[in-house]
Amino acid sequence: MSIKTQPITLTVNGKQYGPVEVPEGLMMIDFLHEYLDLTGSRLGCGQGICHACVAILDHPSGTSEEIRTCITGAHFFNGKQVRTIEGHAEVDNQGEVVELSPIQQSFLDHYSFQCGYCTPGFVNAATIFVEKLQREPILRDQLEGAIEQALENHICRCTGYVRYYEAVRDVVLKTPGLLKETV
Repeated sequence: MSIKTQPITLTVNGKQYGPVEVPEGLMMIDFLHEYLDLTGSRLGCGQGICHACVAILDHPSGTSEEIRTCITGAHFFNGKQVRTIEGHAEVDNQGEVVELSPIQQSFLDHYSFQCGYCTPGFVNAATIFVEKLQREPILRDQLEGAIEQALENHICRCTGYVRYYEAVRDVVLKTPGLLKETV
């Protein structure tokens, strides 16, 4: 018996891939790991609960959302644009990191993680949150609740959540235009 495959073409971190023949039913996390050698997204629970595996799905409208790659088939992403943790930092021609994204740097500055397993998911969620605030600033007094809502689905088994929240708050407070003082 042979495994049925279908081609997919997609853009990951700004680079187009495909068409690539991929087994039907292959989960996106396995495609990222095995076909693209992008291993930053983590397989945590394998059931879509912990959100360690999330990637960012960018929509043509300019909005984006988290997609759990452990429970979403690779073929769902056919023709779509995806960002993974590997796509956040600025890198040189040799692939060396030149500059971390503001979220990544803030997570380091705040010692936001211990084992780091859940960090890619938190970075992706925080990135989506900051990008949303760039399009739709919120009132300053709504910030705490908005951070909680942006990160609430992510599970960390080591450190708790205070440092992740502090790191995100710090980025938002330091980035002009993300908050409004009055209606």
